[in-house]
Amino acid sequence: MSLGSGGGFWTLNLDTIFFSIALGIIAILLLYVGARRVSTGVPGKVQNFAEMMLVFADNQVKDCFHGKNKVIGPLALTIFIWVFLMNFMDIVPVDILPAVAKLAGIHYLKVVPTNDLNLTFAMSLSVFFLILFYSLKVKGAKGFIKELTMQPFNNPLFIPFNLLLELVGLIAKPISLSLRLFGNLYAGELIFILIALLTLNANSSSITSGVTMGVAQFLLATAWSIFHILVITLQAFIFMVLTIVYLSLAHEDH
Repeated sequence: MSLGSGGGFWTLNLDTIFFSIALGIIAILLLYVGARRVSTGVPGKVQNFAEMMLVFADNQVKDCFHGKNKVIGPLALTIFIWVFLMNFMDIVPVDILPAVAKLAGIHYLKVVPTNDLNLTFAMSLSVFFLILFYSLKVKGAKGFIKELTMQPFNNPLFIPFNLLLELVGLIAKPISLSLRLFGNLYAGELIFILIALLTLNANSSSITSGVTMGVAQFLLATAWSIFHILVITLQAFIFMVLTIVYLSLAHEDH
């Protein structure tokens, strides 16, 4: 469960908001410190990290984006680092932060922001609004409407069918972005919880059983953590690349 405020549609998941903003600030500070320490001499570790991230994002934009827009590069870098940090919270043992929160009187705490469907949908809707904005800016209202109504069949008789197909494809973009990220992180955290529950199945009256289950839990958690690092990195990369691709399509004037 999540620490929330309000009810129904207006429910705010305060833990998701807190961790997402805190991790965003951490990402900004890391890159800011790296930028402030730029030197022509031997670069430090923070500068190396900042330069590596900049080159990585720039290469992805050059490969996927075919228009001219100074916003896409910083946007891609922001998305990757921010989503990665939010995903990385899944590597933190599932019981540590909730246990600390209980000491402060908080009984429910969600520490992985991207495990909250509200946040992944909010991020995907932000990308969706950017798609609409640049589609109208680059193609104009007339060009955008023509793209929705005259493709894939360039015939006025097929306008209703074309409009249906294009709207489904357009709406599917934010839905697929949000559900893909949420589903993978939700499944990953669920596996961590199942592994953590292994010790509850141990017989408290048997030392051998408790030690065996504890060792099994440690080995399984370690193995899954190593594999999950690849998953959280891949999901951040996919979210970034799909955003670049969608915005590239929005800049293409057919």
